[in-house]
Amino acid sequence: MVTLVAIGIVFLLINILFFAFALNKNKQAHKFLNETKGKWESAKRDIENEKKDHLLKLKDEIYKKRIECDLDIKREKSELERFQSKINAKYDSIEKKELRLEELHKELQQKERQISRTTDLLRVNEQKLKTIYEELLSKLENISQMNREDAKKTLFNMIESEVRLANEKYIQKLEDEARTHAKEQAIDIIVNAMQRYTADQVSPVSSGVVHLPNDEMKGRIIGKEGRNIKSLELATGMEFVIGDTPEVITISGFNPIRREVARRTLEKLIVDGRINPTRIEETVHQCEKEIEEIIEEHGKEVVLKFNLQNIKPEIINLLGKLHFRTSFSQNVLTHSVEVALFARMIAEELGLPNPEIALRGGLLHDIGKAVSAEVEGPHALIGADIAKRCGEDLAVVNAIGAHHEEIPFTSIYSPIVMIADTISACRPGARRETLSTYIKRLEKLEEIAYSFGGIKKAYALQAGREVRIIVEEDLLNDEAAMSLAREIARKVEVDMNFPGQIKINVIREKRSIEYAK
Repeated sequence: MVTLVAIGIVFLLINILFFAFALNKNKQAHKFLNETKGKWESAKRDIENEKKDHLLKLKDEIYKKRIECDLDIKREKSELERFQSKINAKYDSIEKKELRLEELHKELQQKERQISRTTDLLRVNEQKLKTIYEELLSKLENISQMNREDAKKTLFNMIESEVRLANEKYIQKLEDEARTHAKEQAIDIIVNAMQRYTADQVSPVSSGVVHLPNDEMKGRIIGKEGRNIKSLELATGMEFVIGDTPEVITISGFNPIRREVARRTLEKLIVDGRINPTRIEETVHQCEKEIEEIIEEHGKEVVLKFNLQNIKPEIINLLGKLHFRTSFSQNVLTHSVEVALFARMIAEELGLPNPEIALRGGLLHDIGKAVSAEVEGPHALIGADIAKRCGEDLAVVNAIGAHHEEIPFTSIYSPIVMIADTISACRPGARRETLSTYIKRLEKLEEIAYSFGGIKKAYALQAGREVRIIVEEDLLNDEAAMSLAREIARKVEVDMNFPGQIKINVIREKRSIEYAK
């Protein structure tokens, strides 16, 4: 019994615990259900709110899109209207062109009919002319008692004799004109060569004057008891003149290369600041090497410029030395290059077979000046001996030696080189004195022209070889213009000194202009 009671109690306790557990679970289930229901309601409200927000945003977007579409539609409509107006305008233009084409077509048809009538009339006239021609031929045969073949032979013989006589007269005329205009053609060739070459006024390559930073430098250059200046003069072979001119030392000497070495040495010593006999000898040696390199560079540059072949190194060195030589302020190397160009131009104008001979002769014509300080004699003959020793062509050797007419010419290239040398030396701007004289001569020519009445414009042309004068056409007639040209020519002859001749070209021109509208 006790066991049963215990079992019953245990069973009762289990039931109570199970009931309590079930009740607790029921409460938790109700609580979870309530929480879930609340979340559901909250989620439902959030969904509704989001739905409303999205609906509002969608309505706004739809509204904006509708406005944009309306604007696009308006723009497209305006574009369509504009295109429509253009199309209408083009359509109107096409209609006008069609009307004009119809009118032109009618005119062409009318002209075709006129041409057809004219062609028929010409055909009839041509037939009439043929008939008249046959009648005239038959009458001529009856009158002359000759048939057509005999008449042709007689006519051909007469024409042949007349043509032969005319040819002989024409050939004689050409020969006379060739003799008359030979000098003018030579002048034209020279003038053409001069006009094909332009260059600025040439200045000396180097100066014999060295500028000092201050007068105290003169004392440093002289040195104690003059030992520095004596060392400079002994090392360079030049004389350094220190006069009263402030901050200037003049270098005097006949050898232009040694003078350039002295100038560069003094400038380097001034920059360096160390002036003593040892430093002077080192600087002179350094400057001599630099000058040798410069001479080599200039000589090779000229040879490469003209693409000359078989040039000995001695000649290249002499050409480079000409870079430091001047003649009446004209650089001798630049002058030699100009003479080479002028000589080749003249040879080409004359149609000579080998213009390169003239080029070489012109380039080398003054190489004797590079050694004229060491060798006695005319530089032309010295240069000819050098060229001959270096294996140059005999025509080139003669052109070099004869360019001052110290030996006779042996080829056409020698006078060409002489003429080119004269052109380069005397052209405007080559030498200072020539430039100023040239400008004054042009001004004097124009001044003489303007001194006469009825002058509209006056121009000095062809380096002063021609004066072109435009006169007032209403004040002077043709006879007065001819008389004016003679008077101006006489006045130029009296008032001016000039080589050759000056052409006085008086132009009188009357123009009548009207516009058809």
